[in-house]
Amino acid sequence: MSSEASSSPVRLQREGAVAVLELNRPQALNVVDLPTARAFLAACRELSADASVRAVLLCGAGRSFGVGGDLRAMAAGDAATVAGELIDALHESVQRLAALDAPVVAALQGVVAGGSWSLALAADLAVASDDAVFTLAYAQIGASCDVNASWALPRMVGLRRALQIALLGERLDAAQALQLGLVNRVVPAAQLREQALALAQQLAQGPTLAYGRLKRLMRESLEHSLGGQLERERQAFLQGTRTQDFAQGVAAFLDKRPPGFEGC
Repeated sequence: MSSEASSSPVRLQREGAVAVLELNRPQALNVVDLPTARAFLAACRELSADASVRAVLLCGAGRSFGVGGDLRAMAAGDAATVAGELIDALHESVQRLAALDAPVVAALQGVVAGGSWSLALAADLAVASDDAVFTLAYAQIGASCDVNASWALPRMVGLRRALQIALLGERLDAAQALQLGLVNRVVPAAQLREQALALAQQLAQGPTLAYGRLKRLMRESLEHSLGGQLERERQAFLQGTRTQDFAQGVAAFLDKRPPGFEGC
C-alpha cells in the first residue's frame, strides 16, 4: 500500500493492520472536488485489493472532517456534469467500503456537512469530537441527497426523523448525534484521532472474515424476509466454521484464554 505525499488530496497510509484513509484538503475544509473524489476512489480500490488490511480509519485533516462537494465547480461549469462525476466516484467508493471485510471507523470533527456527512454515514462505526456539528444541508441548495445518505439515515434513526433532518436542514451537535445513534462515541477534540485509531486497532485484532459476514448480514437484513434472513445467517455461520479464526476462538473459549485471531 502506498504512502501518499502530503500534497495529495487523499492520503492512504498504514498503522500496522489499520489503513488510515484521510481526506487531505484542510485549507479548504476538505471540500470534495473532482481530483479528491477520484483520489478517494483510487484509494478505496487499493483497499479492496489488499487482504492484509483488517480495519480502516476514515478521517479528515484539519479542523473539519469535510463540508461536502465542490459547489463552486458546479456553479462555474455544467452542474450536472460535475455533480455526475463526483457522485459516480463517491458512490463506487461507498460500495467498496461497505464490501470490505475490514470494519471502517470514521473519526469526525468540526463541521461534517453535505456529501461529507453522507460519506461518513457509510462507515461501520463513528467517533465524533465534542466540537462536531452535523448537517445534511442538501435542501438549502435545492438538492436531494447522494453518497448513501438516503440509505443510511433511515436505517439509523428511522424514516420520520431522517426526513426531519433532511427536509429541515437540522444542525446536530455531537451529543445529539450520539443520542440518535448517528455516532458511537463522543470524545474530547484533542483525543479524537488517538481514540478513533485505538478503536480501529482493536478491531484489527479481531476475526476479520467474521466481521465481513456480520457487516453484510446487518446491512442487507431489511431486504429479506425473516425466513430468507435466517437462511443467510445459517449459511454465513457455517462458512465461518471453516475458518482458522473460528477454530482459534472456540479453542480460546474452552481454554479460558484470549483468542489470537489472524483474520483468516
